[in-house]
Amino acid sequence: MRSSAMFLVFFTTVFLFVLTALAFTNIGFRWMFILTVIGQLLVVLMVYKVLRDKYTTDKTFEDFYEDYPIGRE
Repeated sequence: MRSSAMFLVFFTTVFLFVLTALAFTNIGFRWMFILTVIGQLLVVLMVYKVLRDKYTTDKTFEDFYEDYPIGRE
């Protein structure tokens, strides 16, 4: 994955953790609502960017779990 997609994943995660922490403070309803809507838009944008990323791999389903072979000998 490109660094732009990974940055968006990191930023969205941090934003949502901060939003969760702010829910326990005495922040106004208007600010909480606006930040929640922004968080939801960030999640949608993050999913879109990750799914549309030009990431390719040479792995197949035959590789499965490389660190622990589950029933594959």
